[in-house]
Amino acid sequence: MYSYEVADGHGLKHNPFKAIVSPRPIGWISTRGADGTVNLAPYSFFNAVSDTPPIVIFSSSGYKDTVSNAEATGAFVFNLATEDLKDQMNLSSAPYPHGISEFEKAGLTPAASKLVDVPHVAEAKAVMECRYLQTVRPTGLNGQPADNWVVFGEVVAVHLAEDALVDGRFDVTVARPLSRLGYKDYAVVDSVFELDRPRG
Repeated sequence: MYSYEVADGHGLKHNPFKAIVSPRPIGWISTRGADGTVNLAPYSFFNAVSDTPPIVIFSSSGYKDTVSNAEATGAFVFNLATEDLKDQMNLSSAPYPHGISEFEKAGLTPAASKLVDVPHVAEAKAVMECRYLQTVRPTGLNGQPADNWVVFGEVVAVHLAEDALVDGRFDVTVARPLSRLGYKDYAVVDSVFELDRPRG
């Protein structure tokens, strides 16, 4: 087995860290700034961390508009990135100047949300409106704060595409969400299987 200590470097052509921790859901986050400008950006580090109450997180490398907007206005929206929207998601990741609409650049339709004053992607097959809870800046073993900002939000409203609801379930094989892998790689969720939990 190939092994390395992180402090010594991986010694490979490419860092395997993100490829190992995969697949990961993509946090396609829309926000509105205090000045009214709207931002839309995908985040490779995103997940749900609680179901009661429903809480999601995304982590930003660097203190970016998405983080400052969520903190300033107290809200953000998660939009599900799916196979049919992969090009639009990718376009929204470009480093546009502040005030430039990623919705417009990616050819997406901003739709009014129900409980938060942040638009969501009308084309998305699932949307979660979130109220901002807190931001955590992790500290490494060296005692130095990382240039990463983990934002927590509680889900207060959910929108689901009717065609993705099958027998009362949100069917990911219909929605086909994108998963982020390592390097430049992505995958699509298109098959599932069930396992019964042991009774112990």
